[in-house]
Amino acid sequence: MAKRDYYEVLGVSKSATAEEIKKAYRRLAMKHHPDRNKEDNGASEKKFKEAKEAYEVLKDSDKRASYDRFGHDGVRNGPGRQGGFGGAEGFGDIFGDVFGDIFGGGRRGGGAQVFRGADLGYELKLDLEKAVAGDTVEIDVPTQVPCGTCDGSGARKGSSPVTCTTCGGVGQVRMQQGFFSVQQTCPACKGAGTTISDPCGDCHGRGRVRKTRTLSVKVPAGVDDGDRIRLSGEGEAGRNGGPPGDLYVEIRVNKHKLFERDGANLACEVPISFATATLGGDVELPTLDGHVSLKVPAGTQSGKVFRLRGKGVTTVRDTRKGDLFAQVSVETPVNLTKQQLDLLEKFDASLKKGGDKHSPRADSWLDTVKRFFDRISP
Repeated sequence: MAKRDYYEVLGVSKSATAEEIKKAYRRLAMKHHPDRNKEDNGASEKKFKEAKEAYEVLKDSDKRASYDRFGHDGVRNGPGRQGGFGGAEGFGDIFGDVFGDIFGGGRRGGGAQVFRGADLGYELKLDLEKAVAGDTVEIDVPTQVPCGTCDGSGARKGSSPVTCTTCGGVGQVRMQQGFFSVQQTCPACKGAGTTISDPCGDCHGRGRVRKTRTLSVKVPAGVDDGDRIRLSGEGEAGRNGGPPGDLYVEIRVNKHKLFERDGANLACEVPISFATATLGGDVELPTLDGHVSLKVPAGTQSGKVFRLRGKGVTTVRDTRKGDLFAQVSVETPVNLTKQQLDLLEKFDASLKKGGDKHSPRADSWLDTVKRFFDRISP
């Protein structure tokens, strides 16, 4: 019998968030757990295992991506083939697996809780040129690392943590509330399973110290504002032997003096003189690869946009270059001499004699204005 689709098993869509997936699994786990359905000849246990298998794949971003692409074959060597979806767990374990994740806790072999280190974020500012070309950048990241004096144990050198007397080293205590058996983090040792009577003088029993680390970040060519680079295991150190978190480097591209970027395309404004706009001519235009010549035809109006194909940039998802959109802006001359003003007045007078032959847009606009006021006049 073919395996059911994991999304169908949990009753969620393929676009479901991690939180929605977790809630769906929690609901099914409570409904079908064998401890609550002992007289249905194993039907609930089968559904429970099926939901557990689906959750174990979809809660992991890498496994989920592989499943989305290749289906069950993409996770054939995953936990489902290694016994990770085996026999049913005790009802208290459901709380440990599902609810414990909310607070960052985990379990280690049914014993003391281990805690994954916190993820960290870092904002990396880059100039447009470096974002497009790629670069290797060193960053200084303040974080929590294992204490070197006590090797992360939290106990003074020469001493050791002692087993917690409240939970017996398990890190969790079980409370019976009617039908439910709820497993909670031990309040005495905070899930560590041990207590420290003689704390380390450097970390004061925490097992971690704050330190600024210098990391090398390889920025791929084509990154854009808002892109994130994940450095696995470079976040804060975990507790009780837990794995470290990750570091997410978020790219912020500085505003450029000439260009605005939209994905693979660039845009810029090019000022041209009144004479060039009227007579036409060649204008030197900057690109990130050097200068190119832009041919401006005679009679070009201010605001005209020219498209230069292949003069844009690449992105991290596509190596093909985008285009450069150059918008010309006719610059009004200033600080004219008396002679220049006289010539301009004579030139303007000669234009007016030609009517709409020389300024069709202006004359058309004036006609529109006249009709508008004629319409609203009483």
